[in-house]
Formats: sequence, structure tokens, C-alpha cells
Amino acid sequence: MVTLAPLDRQLIDAYQRGLPVCERPFAAMAARLGSSEAEVLERLARLADLEVLSRVGPVFDHARAGASLLAAVAAPGPSRDAVAEAINRAPGVNHNYLREHDFNLWFVMTAPDEAVLEARLDALEAELEREILRLPMLEGFHIDLGFPIPWHELEAP
Repeated sequence: MVTLAPLDRQLIDAYQRGLPVCERPFAAMAARLGSSEAEVLERLARLADLEVLSRVGPVFDHARAGASLLAAVAAPGPSRDAVAEAINRAPGVNHNYLREHDFNLWFVMTAPDEAVLEARLDALEAELEREILRLPMLEGFHIDLGFPIPWHELEAP
């Protein structure tokens, strides 16, 4: 079990939404919580090392930021890890997941516009020497992933 200090709890609860989008977001967080930028950065690093947090960053409407696409690649057994590593190195790739399907590696690629997105996908397809299944979004859904943390489950007895 992990014991969280009050500042750890405040960081998690206060910034599941509304992360400051400014030149120094961690300084803005610290000011709101009565702490220092260095302490906020240190605590976030510790929480990530302890795997309490998996990601710190803003969430935004991808349609306002350029172009993006869900894609999938078939990478059977022995080739899977090498293909996954190549996908992870490609510019604009995030959310690369292993799935139980013939097309078993699913990822999201983003770019400043559709032309750059297509060029990136074409380049990755050539590098991988395999088809990339392109799955454009037909309808958007917002899923709020913020939720209250059950502190009693994270504290040491």
C-alpha cells in the first residue's frame, strides 16, 4: 500500500480536470495549493514512480488541435514487439495498445492537419511493410475519466 501526504491527495483531486494551460503550469498548481513548483514536480515524479499516476497533462478536443486517427496493425507473435517499438517511435503516436484480434496493435496518431497525418501513416506503413487499418472517427464521445480517489484503499494500515 502507498501512503499519500495531504499535498499528494490535493494534487490528484484538484487536477484530474482543469490543469493550468500556461507557460509554467506546475508553478500555477503550486500557487493554488500553497506549495512550491519544485515540491509539486517532486511529488508528481514520486507518484509516477509509485505508479499512483500514469500520466500528467491536459486533455483537449483533438479536433481543435489538428487531425487524428485510430489505427491498427496486424503484428503476429514474434514480430509484435519490434512492430510496437517502431509504432511508438513514429511522430504523433500515442495510446498504443495490444488487443486480441488479427489487427492486434491499436494506436492513435495525431498531426497538425490531414495531409501530414496521411504522410505519417504512409511512412509508417512503408517502414513496417504491412497494412495499417485506418479507422476515422465517425462520432465523438466524451468520457469523463475524473473520479474521487478512495483514499482508504491507498493508505498503509
